[in-house]
Amino acid sequence: MAVERTNRDVRTLISQIAAGEIKLPEIQRGYVWKASQVARLIESLYRGYPAGSLLFWKTAHVAETRGAAIGAPQALASVIPLYLLDGQQRLTSLFRVLTDHAEAQVVFNIETEAFQNQSAATRRNKKWIKVYDVVGPDADVFMVHSELKSTGLDIPDVEIGHRLSALQKITQRDFHMEVLHDFDYEEVAEIFVRVNSGGRALKTTDLALATLSARAPGFLGQLEAESARWAARGYGALDVNFLIKALTLNLSISGKRLSSVAKLTAASAESVEEGWAKVQRGLSKVVPMLQEKLLVPTTSLIPSLAALHPLIVYYGRQPNDGEIPESIENGLLYWFMAATARNRYGGATDTALTQDIKVLGSETPVKGLLSNVGIGGIGISVAADDLVGRSHQSPYLMFSYLAAAHADAVDWWDGELVSASVDGSGKPQYSLVHPAVTLHGHRGKFSSAEINELANIVFVSQYTAKNMIGSRAPAAYVKDVAASDLAAHAIPSDPALLETVSYRKFLSARRELLAERITALLDRFRPEFLGGGGISADGQEGRSLELSGYAGSGRSVLVADAELQGQRWIGWIYRSELEAALDAASAGLASDVPVGDEAAAMRIDDEGIVTFAVGPFLIRASLDQWRSVVKQAFDDALPLDECPDPTDEQWLAETEEFLLSNAGTRV
Repeated sequence: MAVERTNRDVRTLISQIAAGEIKLPEIQRGYVWKASQVARLIESLYRGYPAGSLLFWKTAHVAETRGAAIGAPQALASVIPLYLLDGQQRLTSLFRVLTDHAEAQVVFNIETEAFQNQSAATRRNKKWIKVYDVVGPDADVFMVHSELKSTGLDIPDVEIGHRLSALQKITQRDFHMEVLHDFDYEEVAEIFVRVNSGGRALKTTDLALATLSARAPGFLGQLEAESARWAARGYGALDVNFLIKALTLNLSISGKRLSSVAKLTAASAESVEEGWAKVQRGLSKVVPMLQEKLLVPTTSLIPSLAALHPLIVYYGRQPNDGEIPESIENGLLYWFMAATARNRYGGATDTALTQDIKVLGSETPVKGLLSNVGIGGIGISVAADDLVGRSHQSPYLMFSYLAAAHADAVDWWDGELVSASVDGSGKPQYSLVHPAVTLHGHRGKFSSAEINELANIVFVSQYTAKNMIGSRAPAAYVKDVAASDLAAHAIPSDPALLETVSYRKFLSARRELLAERITALLDRFRPEFLGGGGISADGQEGRSLELSGYAGSGRSVLVADAELQGQRWIGWIYRSELEAALDAASAGLASDVPVGDEAAAMRIDDEGIVTFAVGPFLIRASLDQWRSVVKQAFDDALPLDECPDPTDEQWLAETEEFLLSNAGTRV
């Protein structure tokens, strides 16, 4: 074994990728860089900043590979290829820019020397030039220079030439390379884990996958094929990471933390093979059951995919020809809905999964699962008050959709059942009953939160939204919709409620209708051993969190107004510091965010869930949920001089987990 050290310029490396002389080993992750990161890399090369080194592996043995995200097939190599271990994001980005990839249209402002991705504004401004037009193989720099001189630049002609020359030299920049010769696959996997843990944080699933790939080359291909199988049916979120977690839970290994992915590194090949067969068997039962019986067409409706794992484990344990009694199947679906409504996996996911997997082996698995979610003698129900303030990010979006699907609701434009309609991204299509344009600026002063409330969402297609609803109040377009079709979507029949002036009354009436429909849906699957009626579906009594934006005098403050067990707490969070912490979290980094006079920890876990300690609550949400809530809060920002004073003392009592999807309401 030896380590070779050398240097190669960008142009040579790109040509080697095209020729198939540089390949990605199976243990590599997919390409994840955003357009802004690509632009920053090009800027670093332009300015002569260090761009890091590259690590390769060279072996006489044929290694399993994965396709590079370069937008073109690689040629069949005529020499022993180099397998790229560290530097995939950078080299893939450079290949895309230098081959004019549609998603790597980096542009350069000749006057300010700024770099960014192409936009409508940069296309109109002649001072922005596409990097490819200067560094591409057919680039005519003389013509680019001539065109720039006619744009009225504030820099001399000679400086234009200097900057174009510096841009051209990007392809001549050298990367330092280290090449590992004749290392075995398992050792290379260990090296891969070590070098990559210094960049974007690797998830534990990434580490486990590297180990599995080293032990069983080709296994990643099986995972990706299984994921693609379910993506074709609308369940695109069942990705490799989800499948790795499912495999972990199906391993025949005991322990306090059944869901710990670290178990995979200790599992035998036989155990992994047996567990994988269970995952496939479980998925083949669970997905059709959710789609055909519960009418969930896509994973985008499911707030937490963790709720699928106990179902997959249960069905994976059954023999191929085993029949599950309908009472148990209905009970499992009831538990799935209850767990979703109560955000069973919004907190400590691994702990909840361990508890739920353990009860699956009992004589009464449904009772055990329901007990874990706090449901005993009676079932659960949904009241209108449970829907107050809910948005499209709420778990109740799924229930609102299911209420329409089980009522055989159809699209108002083409008459297609909503249960069979999702858009190209795999998401259900929906619109606002009262369009935002009719509510903004109305004398009723409706906030964005009110406008986008769940009770104002109707599951119809983009064609209905464009051709029927448009910018009209419902009073103007419902005459084109059959009364039965309106009723299937739980639209109030009182014409007065369809006028903009009565919007708040409309929300109240529709919440009542939706709550009734959702409770009826729950009752349809309720096990016989549960009594009638029910307790609150979400179990959030006595807790509240309202997030509001205040702005003025150049400052923007997000105010957290929280209440727990009769105690109120108010904290200030500056928007700039919160958004900086969210940006860090997107890169897998933890931060401490000032909340008043205290520092609150913001962390991101392996599943991309951000936790943020604010007063009495440890708030959990995805990055997208956080960004959406922050944007909405400042879209409706109030004057800073109306901002309530923060609580003088920090919260000393025990904190509780709180889901961001429940924020903005008092329950």
